[in-house]
Amino acid sequence: MASAEDVNHTQNSESEAPKLSDLLDRGWKFYEEVDTTNEPTGSNPIQVKVKRGIMQLEEATRMVAQLELFSRNEELEEIATTDLKYLLLPALLGALTMKQVNLSKRLEQVQMARVYFLDFLKRCKEYNISKFELPKSSETSDDTSEEDDSRPPRPLQQADLITMATQRQAKIERYNQKKDTEAKLSEIKAAVESGQADDEVVRDFYLLNIRRWITIALEEIESIDQEVEILKRMDVLKQSSAQSSQPKRPPMKPFILTKDAVQAKVFGAGYPSLATMTVDEWYDQHRRQGCLPDQGIPRGPSSSADYDAEEREKEEKEKQEENDDEEALQKARDWDNWKDTHRRGYGNRQNMG
Repeated sequence: MASAEDVNHTQNSESEAPKLSDLLDRGWKFYEEVDTTNEPTGSNPIQVKVKRGIMQLEEATRMVAQLELFSRNEELEEIATTDLKYLLLPALLGALTMKQVNLSKRLEQVQMARVYFLDFLKRCKEYNISKFELPKSSETSDDTSEEDDSRPPRPLQQADLITMATQRQAKIERYNQKKDTEAKLSEIKAAVESGQADDEVVRDFYLLNIRRWITIALEEIESIDQEVEILKRMDVLKQSSAQSSQPKRPPMKPFILTKDAVQAKVFGAGYPSLATMTVDEWYDQHRRQGCLPDQGIPRGPSSSADYDAEEREKEEKEKQEENDDEEALQKARDWDNWKDTHRRGYGNRQNMG
């Protein structure tokens, strides 16, 4: 099987297409710049670098697949030193994908990053580069979460406590391994980048990088699983809130105020003489009379109490006349006749000398 360096030399001589090593180096460099910058991840310059880095690494991944650099039938020792670094392609792709900022596509992005990280871990597991427990696939974790949601929470048992303690110990060991790996990498990185290191040192450099990224990928998958759970619950809440939104109620018809309780009981019986009014009519009438709370003291010579008394007296007279009360009619006629023959103020002899 031809190495990547031989193919790169052939491609460079035949065309001006970018070399595989250049694509990986550019994508790797873009990731380091984005990961170490102090600028906000959502800023436009950072997102441009993220997209460019993903494009470089995706092209490199296609070339690696075409070249068939890795096979399940070979051992780690059979991989050429110059090809070891290409095992990092899916890990770098996953890390850059996590740097993307798009809320509308966040669930899709983190799921894609999980696929990249899991592919990287599977390849490392096949070559037995490091000892670790492979995370469950996303389908298995989804089924488990659905079952857990449908069942009531159960109390912690001894087996659960043991599992939690084992997971905690595994995290501590991964953290210590990561620190040791980073310390060794810092010692030989300068020699490898200067080109003065021999093949054995270069090989150790790439294997240390792969082991470091194994730890990173395991941590990222744990974080992704938690984020996916939150994002899915948010989608469910949005859908339920949209479905539960009630339609607007039709406008209320204006209700009617009646003058007293008796009229309220017979309202709607078809009596044309019933004194009724709508709320708007009641408001307009009191506004004209200056009786509303925000209008201060009522206008006019009489107070609202006097006005109500006069209104009630008029109503009583009208009712009596409508009911053909002979006594009331006779009093009304006598009063009208008396006013015709006596001028206003007749008989008032007070305060006269």
